[in-house]
Amino acid sequence: MTTLLADLGPIAQLRAGRLPRRLTQLLVGLFLYGASLALMVRAGLGLAPWDVLHSGMIRFIPIDLGQMVVAMSFVVLLLWIPLREKPGIGTIANALMIGTSADLVMAALPTQHHLVARVLFTLGGVALCALATAMYIGAQFGRGPRDGLMTGLSRRTGASIRLVRTGLEVTVVVLGLLLGGRLGFGTIAYALLIGPLTQPMLPYWVVRLPERSVKPVLAEAPAACA
Repeated sequence: MTTLLADLGPIAQLRAGRLPRRLTQLLVGLFLYGASLALMVRAGLGLAPWDVLHSGMIRFIPIDLGQMVVAMSFVVLLLWIPLREKPGIGTIANALMIGTSADLVMAALPTQHHLVARVLFTLGGVALCALATAMYIGAQFGRGPRDGLMTGLSRRTGASIRLVRTGLEVTVVVLGLLLGGRLGFGTIAYALLIGPLTQPMLPYWVVRLPERSVKPVLAEAPAACA
């Protein structure tokens, strides 16, 4: 399935039109992205691959999970430099907002102890992450840090997006496990469901821009829910 997504720099993103709709959709999508992480954390049944790494790292670095998500976003952005990836407005907003909103929502949500509630929080978190991803990508403000790392590695190595994504996710899960991160049912549910849930949602959230600024691309699920 192809979806018309813009290939624009930061200035062109602002000039592309429909700015109030796109900015609102971007900010709401990123807030919901962080909320989806908070749901999975409070479920305690395992996190998405990158968040397995984040949860392992905070065992050794005394900061909140959301703060670690923000910090790692900027570490990942440093890896864009040799890949010659160019960040957009959405890239920076992604790096700053997701971890911040995750901490805010976690402060308002209690940890769940009953199994049914934990499963519902986990599945709700995955579904919310899919919706949030479709919204933020569809706003046409560029890729998030981890998605850009994935596409940049694919472009530079010639490997498929799916192969690079799998390699990255396996790597961060293994590193997270070595650090004591949270792997479990939620990790498996995310891996199995995020693509099938995101892909059909994306066309409904893509904000159409002038044809000269877009190109047809294959809609791919994100590398992680953060």
